[in-house]
Amino acid sequence: MIMLHGILQNFLTDQRRRWAVLVVVCFGQFMIVLDTTIVNVALPSIQGDLGFSQSSLTWVVNAYLIAFGAFLLPAGRLSDLLGSRRVFLTGLTVFTLASVACGLATSPAMLIAFRFVQGFGGALTAAVVLAILMGEFSELNERRRAMGIYAFIAPAGAATGLLAGGVLTQSLDWHWIFFINVPVGIATLAAARALIEHRPAVAGGTRVDVPGAILITAATMAGVAAIVGAADHGWGSTQTLGFGALALILTGVFARVESRSSHPLVPPAILRVRSLMYSSVVRGTLVTGMFGAFFLGSLFLEQSRGFDAVQIGLAFLPMPIGIGLMSIGVTGRLVERFGPVPTFMGGMTFALAGMALLATVGPTTAYFPTFGVGIGLMGIGMGASLAPLIEVSMADVPADDIGLASGIIQVSMQLAAAFGLAVLSTLAAGNSAAGGLSIAMTVAAVAVAGALVLAFFTLRHPQETAPEPAVVEEGRFERAPELAEAA
Repeated sequence: MIMLHGILQNFLTDQRRRWAVLVVVCFGQFMIVLDTTIVNVALPSIQGDLGFSQSSLTWVVNAYLIAFGAFLLPAGRLSDLLGSRRVFLTGLTVFTLASVACGLATSPAMLIAFRFVQGFGGALTAAVVLAILMGEFSELNERRRAMGIYAFIAPAGAATGLLAGGVLTQSLDWHWIFFINVPVGIATLAAARALIEHRPAVAGGTRVDVPGAILITAATMAGVAAIVGAADHGWGSTQTLGFGALALILTGVFARVESRSSHPLVPPAILRVRSLMYSSVVRGTLVTGMFGAFFLGSLFLEQSRGFDAVQIGLAFLPMPIGIGLMSIGVTGRLVERFGPVPTFMGGMTFALAGMALLATVGPTTAYFPTFGVGIGLMGIGMGASLAPLIEVSMADVPADDIGLASGIIQVSMQLAAAFGLAVLSTLAAGNSAAGGLSIAMTVAAVAVAGALVLAFFTLRHPQETAPEPAVVEEGRFERAPELAEAA
């Protein structure tokens, strides 16, 4: 490791090192997102090999989602208190080791337990990626390009998971959907240790709010459990209502504890950052539509069009391709010319058009042009929307809360994906695959249209509402002068 660090120091300038860090942390983020979809394809094989019952099989997915969603917020705050590099490396190590354990699991209980641990590691990793990038890229145009690439990772990972899951399951067996993480995780860990510089924690010296962390983790865990179980047990079931009530009670206790704490996990000031809060709601609608299209679109292609797992993965490629084309260069130039909010609004309009097109799918609808073009338009729209929305989200965030804000952004995406998918799946139940997709995408389109209205009245160019975003300079956060010159 020391040798690798020396070699990189000799051959990389600081600018090249920053872009290398972007590649490394995006690989980490890619693995985390990949695992949310790659397992779905292999569930039938896992059930047959390990003897899962139909009711317990969903916990292979739910255990990961519950842990991932529950630990995002504390992980983001920990990065402010302990340093984002330390939290990222810890999370990546836990995720990689848990992947080995998942691949070696010999019983349903073992696999579910290690999937929970894997979700915990994924939360530690994903929650701090944005904080690391905000620290590495202080120049405005570079930051925009970096955020564009970061925004590409989530949908690219989700689409790749569908394809990789099919290929690995058909050509090898289900164990390899976990083992594939090991060489990538080890390589990413080694590169991250060598490339990511150690910087003092922006809120270093502040005491960790242990009671608050426990309460918000338990509340989020109960909330996610209620959401992910609703599609199987019903929204009015004892399980769903019980977990939902528990989540509300714990959230209330958390708010009470935080109001009396001298070092709260979630400082009240962060909740008054309107750009962060409003943009989180708007982001949630986009993510809802995206994951609804992935899940229900997969059912449509399988049941109505007869696609196998590999064909389904290939069918979704227009989405990451569209996001990639926009994210790597095009969106940044649009933001430079028109500003982040107009660019975001234009992108949302393309995403809305894609959802509206998918809402017209019928039992005999061919893949092209309706489905393929609809997915492609969603990709173009999200590619033009996600990075500008991140810029707006982080513009007003206090310097000491940059990691917490990163966690909030991740939580908003995760909860929206889980809640939206559960709601859309419920609405689609009892219909054919085509009818279910049509109903779900109609609802998603209405939600995105509402988000467009909300964004129009609430989101403002960062320069109009607050000081510039925080950046790292010699281990501390300062304001970027470049933003003052941005038109």
